[in-house]
Amino acid sequence: MKKILVIALALFTLNGVAQEKRKRSSERHEKMDMRKDMSPKDIADLKSKKMTLRLDLTDAQQRKVHKLILNQAEVNQNKRKERKGYDEKREKPSKEERLKMQNQRLDQMIALKREFKTILTAEQYAKFEKMQPEKQRRKGKRKKRQ
Repeated sequence: MKKILVIALALFTLNGVAQEKRKRSSERHEKMDMRKDMSPKDIADLKSKKMTLRLDLTDAQQRKVHKLILNQAEVNQNKRKERKGYDEKREKPSKEERLKMQNQRLDQMIALKREFKTILTAEQYAKFEKMQPEKQRRKGKRKKRQ
């Protein structure tokens, strides 16, 4: 009798954990969908305000960072539209196209990092550098959970 009770308790517990994981996953997808609907200007506003709070930016720095992030958000939106075109055609990009896209993305990241280095002070840039790995760690944790 005890064994049956223990097994039943284990099954109910596992079922509850699985339900919670699905709920978190659906919340994340809702946030991603909301982000897709945002305009590049809205994204730039949010990101620049977050950076202002974290790095204590001056008004001039905030304007420069906003402009930089706005340009990046517009480029990303255009790339999303291009990828959507691939999805509609149901064809995957070739290896050469994929390599080209990865190189463009990395070049964009390098240029963005250089721009931030010119805008931010040394202390602010050090904080900015610490923020980046934190974001990547969180992304890694999400991928591991799935």
